[in-house]
Amino acid sequence: MMDWTDRHCRAFHRVLSAKTHLYTEMVTTGAVLHGDHERLLGFDPSEHTVALQLGGSDPADLAQAAKIGADYGYDEINLNVGCPSDRVQSGRFGACLMREPELVAACMASMAAVVDVPVTVKCRIGVDDQDPEESLFSLVEHCARAGVSTFIVHARKALLKGLSPKENRDVPPLNYPLVYRLKAERPELTIAINGGVGSIEDAVAHLEHVDGVMIGRAAYHTPGILGDADSAVFGMGQSVDPFDAVEAYKPYLSQQLSRGVHLAHMTRHMLGLFHGRPGARTWRRILTVESIKPGAGLDVLDQALDALRRPSPAEVPA
Repeated sequence: MMDWTDRHCRAFHRVLSAKTHLYTEMVTTGAVLHGDHERLLGFDPSEHTVALQLGGSDPADLAQAAKIGADYGYDEINLNVGCPSDRVQSGRFGACLMREPELVAACMASMAAVVDVPVTVKCRIGVDDQDPEESLFSLVEHCARAGVSTFIVHARKALLKGLSPKENRDVPPLNYPLVYRLKAERPELTIAINGGVGSIEDAVAHLEHVDGVMIGRAAYHTPGILGDADSAVFGMGQSVDPFDAVEAYKPYLSQQLSRGVHLAHMTRHMLGLFHGRPGARTWRRILTVESIKPGAGLDVLDQALDALRRPSPAEVPA
C-alpha cells in the first residue's frame, strides 16, 4: 500500500469506521532514521488505533526506528515481510526475508526490547520454491520464540523470480486453509488473514477461522465497504452512509487546507467512495479535475455531492 495509505487516507478511512485498526504505508528504516519525521510519520489523533509498518532487515536500525515510531505515538510497530517489489528485494527486506526466519526473529526481538507497544509481523506464506507449510510455520515459530504474538498473513506466495509486484498480488493462488490451520495449531497466537478479501462479508466469513482480517486494495478502491465494518464486525450501531462520511471528513479537510495541503492530495483517496452508485462517475470526474486547481476548497466536494444527488440520466440504470 505504498503511496496509498498516507495520513490523509487513514483519516478518511477513520470516519468510515471507528473500530477498524489502521496501518501506515510501509516506511523504510533508512527513511525513518534520516528523513523528515513529521512528513513520514505524522498522523492525526483521530487515526488511533494505528500501526506503523516498517521495512528493513537490520536489527539495530529496526530497533531505533521502532523506538522513534513508538515515541511518535503509534499503537503498534509492524514489520513487513511480505512486500515483493524489486526495490524492496534489493534492500534485503520485504518478502525475501521469508527465507531468513532467524533474522526476522532477531529483528523482532530487537524491536520488542525498546518499545512498550506490540510488535507484529506481516508476511506471506512463502516465496518462490519454498514449501508454504514449512516456510510459514517456521517463520511463525522463530518469531513466536522471540515474543511475537500477532501475525498478519497474506495467504499466497510471493514469486520473486518472474512476476511483477502487481502480478504477485493476484497470480499466486490463495491458500486460506493453510492460514486457518496455523491458527488451529497455534491458538495462543493472534492470526489475521490478508489477500483477496473484497468485502466485509468476506471478512466476516474469515473470522470464523482466524482472529482478524486485513483488507488492503478493496478498502482503498471501494472505501465505502468500510462503512459496514463497525456494524457487521464489531456490532456497533448502523452502517456509515458515504454522504455522512464526507461530511464527517470535512473538518479534517478544512484543517489541512488551512495548513497549505492541496485538496487533491486528500480527495484522491475518496474517488471510489460511491462505487456502483448512480453519479459515481461524475463524482470521480469532478474531484479529479477540480481539486487540482489553485485554491480548490470544500466547494469542490459540495459540487461533487450535488452531482451525486442529481445523477445524469446516462448514469441511472434503466
